[in-house]
Amino acid sequence: MTMHRRPLGGGRTLAAIAGVLIVVGSILPWWRVGGETGIPPLSGNAFEGSGIIVFLVGVVTLALVALPYAVGDRPTGIDRPVSYALLAVVGWLGLGWRVIDLVLSGAFQFTEPIQVFTNGPGLWIAGLGLAVLSRSVYRMTREPAYR
Repeated sequence: MTMHRRPLGGGRTLAAIAGVLIVVGSILPWWRVGGETGIPPLSGNAFEGSGIIVFLVGVVTLALVALPYAVGDRPTGIDRPVSYALLAVVGWLGLGWRVIDLVLSGAFQFTEPIQVFTNGPGLWIAGLGLAVLSRSVYRMTREPAYR
């Protein structure tokens, strides 16, 4: 018996890329304070506060992309654009909550404008991943239904 695999599709390909970007961005530093005048720097990534939500969204996105191939040729009810949209919303809420927390705690302190980017590259990469995930949802709604 031959199994015919469905094509991944442009939206799910973008979602897989988004999941990888979110996971990589979660591992990299989200903030850094100190380190300029001999004081040891303090830094943190997505594994503290509500940032963990962003990491989990990346992992679940990758699992959701792989799910139809793991269950075989049977359609799965959870593999729908609305599932990816829900993940994107939860991810943006987690990211926004963490940014507000970092601003209120004083972790965002910059002596030069470029430090907005260099002191927290993971935050920017995770945000880019969430933007790509949001775009993938839009693209999925425009694709023909494979399931």
